[in-house]
Amino acid sequence: MKEKINKTNVARLLDKAKVKYTLVPYEVDENDLSATHVAEQLGEDIRQVFKTLVLRGDRTGYFVCVVPGGEEVDLKKAAKVSGNKSCEMIHVKELLPLTGYIRGGCSPIGMKKHFPTYVHASALEFEQIYVSAGQRGLQIRLAPSDLLREAQAEKADLV
Repeated sequence: MKEKINKTNVARLLDKAKVKYTLVPYEVDENDLSATHVAEQLGEDIRQVFKTLVLRGDRTGYFVCVVPGGEEVDLKKAAKVSGNKSCEMIHVKELLPLTGYIRGGCSPIGMKKHFPTYVHASALEFEQIYVSAGQRGLQIRLAPSDLLREAQAEKADLV
C-alpha cells in the first residue's frame, strides 16, 4: 500500500497554476538538515537539490536565493544581483515569522509574502530539480522553468 502524502501549501499553489510536479518524501534527520543529506536520501545529484536561503540587503530588505545544495551563496554576488551594497543571511529565528516556513522546510514558493527571488542559473541545466515542498521530509520535483515562473524568480549567478 502506498503511503498517502499530504499536500502542502506549495503543492496546492502548483495545482492551481496547473504545474506538473512530484512530491518526494525523504527521511528527516533533525541533526542534519543539510541539502547534502536530502540528496543522499533521495539518491539524487546534489547539484539538482536546491536550498532556499533568505537574506537581508542593506538597501532593498529581504530577498530569497535558491542555490544548489552543495554550494554556499556568494554574499557579494547576491548583494549585487539584488541591488544591494551588502547583504547577510537572516537569523534562523526570523525565518518562520517572515516566511511561514521552518529551517529545513523553507520553499521559494508560497511564502507569507513575496520577496524578490533569485535562482542560481545552474538550475536550468537540468530537466527537473528539487526544492523544499514547505515542510521537513518532503521535496518537490519540478522543471526549473516552472520554479522560476511560480516563484516569480530571476535566474542569477549566486555562487
